[in-house]
Amino acid sequence: MSTKELFLEIGCEELPAGFIPRATAEMEAIITKELAIARLTFSEIKTLATPRRLVLVVKGIPAVQPDAEITATGPSIKAAYDADGKPTRAAEGFARGQGVDVAALQTITTDKGEYLFVSKHEAGRPTYEILTETLPALIANIPFKKSMRWGDGDVRFARPVHWIVALFDGTVVPFSFGTIESGKISRGHRFMANTAFPVSDFAGYLVECERHFVIPDPEKRKEIIRRETHRIAAAAGGRLLPDEELLEQVSYLVEYPSAVHGTFSAEFLKVPKEVLITSMRSHQRYFSVIDASGGLLPGFITINNTLTEDPSVVVKGNERVLRARLSDARFFFEEDQKVSLDARVESLKKVVYQQKLGTSFEKMERFRSLAEGLADRLNPAFKSQTSRAAWLCKADLVSSMVGEFPEVQGIMGREYALLEGETVEVANAIAEHYLPTQAGGELPASDIGAFVSIADKMDTICGCFGVGLIPTGAADPYALRRATIGIIAIILDKGYRLSLRSLTNESLMLLSAKLNRPKELVAGDVLEFFRSRFVNLLGSSYASDAVEAAIAAGFDDLVDARARVAALAEFKTHPDFEPLTVAFKRVGNIVKEGVDALVDTSLFQDTAEGDLYEAIQTVKSSADGLISAGLWLDALTKIATLRGPVDHFFDKVMVMAEDPQVRTNRLALLTRIADLFGKIADFSRIA
Repeated sequence: MSTKELFLEIGCEELPAGFIPRATAEMEAIITKELAIARLTFSEIKTLATPRRLVLVVKGIPAVQPDAEITATGPSIKAAYDADGKPTRAAEGFARGQGVDVAALQTITTDKGEYLFVSKHEAGRPTYEILTETLPALIANIPFKKSMRWGDGDVRFARPVHWIVALFDGTVVPFSFGTIESGKISRGHRFMANTAFPVSDFAGYLVECERHFVIPDPEKRKEIIRRETHRIAAAAGGRLLPDEELLEQVSYLVEYPSAVHGTFSAEFLKVPKEVLITSMRSHQRYFSVIDASGGLLPGFITINNTLTEDPSVVVKGNERVLRARLSDARFFFEEDQKVSLDARVESLKKVVYQQKLGTSFEKMERFRSLAEGLADRLNPAFKSQTSRAAWLCKADLVSSMVGEFPEVQGIMGREYALLEGETVEVANAIAEHYLPTQAGGELPASDIGAFVSIADKMDTICGCFGVGLIPTGAADPYALRRATIGIIAIILDKGYRLSLRSLTNESLMLLSAKLNRPKELVAGDVLEFFRSRFVNLLGSSYASDAVEAAIAAGFDDLVDARARVAALAEFKTHPDFEPLTVAFKRVGNIVKEGVDALVDTSLFQDTAEGDLYEAIQTVKSSADGLISAGLWLDALTKIATLRGPVDHFFDKVMVMAEDPQVRTNRLALLTRIADLFGKIADFSRIA
């Protein structure tokens, strides 16, 4: 069967850059689903996009939908026919809904009884005809953060739609979207080639687009921008400051990128470079240029959407705008220095952190105490510096600079702290306490920054859970998932041996005046939240059953729990692991919760009992030492030597003996084994 190409282009007013990646992903997902529903296969699917157009191409679609045998089950025979054997309304309604006569209905026998059944042959429809229904629905169902109506139309889209190209095998697929009729006419660049051109297929479309100064492939635009920015930075005597996020954003702001270099006064370099970079990046979408040592150079690279006859005019315009931005930044920087950080801390008393959790000052006092406790346990030499860093770390939130550029919170705190004579360790911890800012992101380098970061995040998590602000589904307005993953990442990175339960309880104690839920319930919810994140995190590196089994035995000490997971995952590769697991599962299934009783050797009736008891005694003395030392793989290897005595015991002994004393004694013996391997993992969870 010959296959065809589907081509769809939606031309519109400029879309926000942030809308485009999701829109193209959803277009692909929607068409994939609709083709599957229609029983249509395809060989390749591709999406492209610029600010003015969303493009979808699907290749290898059959010209005709395949035939199908459609089956449906209707009402039960009892409900379908009355006492005289005549069809009831239920039977007639089922037949009508299936488009057949009642006489065509058959009977099928199921586990639940006899039911009406219909089987009919459905001839495949032309794909072209199906697409006339599918494509307008696809366009209408592309999700955007915000949609709008325009003119007198009754459809919604992110921006007004001006044209639609819809072709199947080069022939227009006719439909309307609002007042726009599909056709085969596209348009070139708004400023450099604002003329119409016909489209026959995807290959021809790409050629015509470039002739009309449009590069529809975002990856190709990225490569052009990447190449040109590196070239210009080198020509300016420096190198480009890498910024993939900005590159992604800028690539969706232009249809035909061209890069130019501008400069700004070296006087502005007195302002911290992070502020200058943020100002250029956030407000102007400029790339920064740095020297060989990473220092900022007084220049920038901007990406235009047009080729210009005189680039100097563009450069001067951008320099003028940037000068005003940087002048504001310098003014804020100088004005902020007139107020000390300590004075700004007092101002936090007037800033509401969260209505139910109090002010930012109250929050700081809580996590400051928590951070001091962490320092006490983990590195007492840093307690005073930890306390000072926690006291100052939120002060820059009430500075003019952070008010203008929220992205530099923490960074400005560090800069102002250094200017005021604070130690480098305290200043760096102020910036580090926000880390990590994303999953897999940079972590605090110092213990001081780590202590404050953990404490701040823990207060946020426990506070929100304590007043009922618990994440649901995708909604997580206080970023509690990110905070939880951040704490886990820091603890594992630093190798901190601490009790997660104790840390949670300490945080909740500091929050006790704010809680509107029982403390014990909140603690349980918080720990389960941590467990879920921890399982997901380790699941990317280890087999899921090993993770679940090891963590089921406890995760209060995250470093220890990860070590158990790693040991169990490695031990799973041993040849005797599977039969050993079967034996341990059998023990666990029999003893369940265990028997709280001493083993009485005088009640042994078979040598297998004595052999197992002696083996347990020998193994336990060695395994306990290995477990205490955290040598989990060695402990597992040692415990594995019990396999033979356990198998022999089950071969020779009936555990559930008629004599209750003997039965209890044998269960107590097995409980000793369960307790031993239960310190490492719950083997019942091993697949």
